[in-house]
Amino acid sequence: MRRAQNESLHTVLGLQARNGPLALILKTLLYGGIILVFAGPLLALLAGAFSKVPDPTKFSLWPHDFTLGNFEVAAHRGVYRYLFNSFVVVGFGLLLQMVVSVFASYALARKKFRGAAIVMLLVLATMMLPEEVVAIPLSVVLSDLPLLHVNLIGTYLGMILPLGAWGFSIIVMTEFMREVPLSLEEAARIDGAGELRVFWSVVLPVCRPALGVIGVFGFTMIWDQYLLPLIVAHEPSQFTLPIALRTLRTDDQVGIGVLLAAALLALLPSVIAFLLFQRQFTRGLSVEAVGR
Repeated sequence: MRRAQNESLHTVLGLQARNGPLALILKTLLYGGIILVFAGPLLALLAGAFSKVPDPTKFSLWPHDFTLGNFEVAAHRGVYRYLFNSFVVVGFGLLLQMVVSVFASYALARKKFRGAAIVMLLVLATMMLPEEVVAIPLSVVLSDLPLLHVNLIGTYLGMILPLGAWGFSIIVMTEFMREVPLSLEEAARIDGAGELRVFWSVVLPVCRPALGVIGVFGFTMIWDQYLLPLIVAHEPSQFTLPIALRTLRTDDQVGIGVLLAAALLALLPSVIAFLLFQRQFTRGLSVEAVGR
């Protein structure tokens, strides 16, 4: 399997017919350059977060003068409070988003009703609107929630509630659920299963790979949110980590090492989330591709 992958990579790069010493050196240099281009910035970030960086124009791939002082200064600047805010928003926001996505997708994929195509079109339309376009209407709605007349500005709920419905997650789950054989659902109904039992015990377990896909993408989308917390937050203590990175960047008293330490803290959760859901993520993409 690995040999086939290597041969495929060689074919793409045009190196499949080169087997001499010179070809080996060229391959090594080429692959080393590719690794350096993609992994170099991450290694520089990791090294700078644990080093004293007096000159922001000079980076190293290996930490010099190893220190944890950057993280201590980041703690004094409230970075860990911002990190906690980000975890609260992404935890409850992702849970709400996945619940809304699976139920909405089940209705769109397994039920036939008038206007389903229009609903799908509206879901697609929400993905075409930039955040800047909906920023002002969103702030107006959150300041006076329709029907309830509740002000959500300055609350966690104001950051979480708008994340509940994401068009990408709904579309991915809808297309995946359409591929689930109707025979499974019919067999469960013959055995006496109700609507909720069919959804929970038959359809949803089959869609586990798709849940991994929308989980990874949803986590990344919510974690990188900048405009929504900026609209909702009233005080610096309510900021999330992406906003904190911006404030640290404009603070002249904060060194580049502290900024790199905060950037590392912002990067790690996304990497960990991908590693945790990697199997479901790759299975979801491969199953969807095979289905198409």
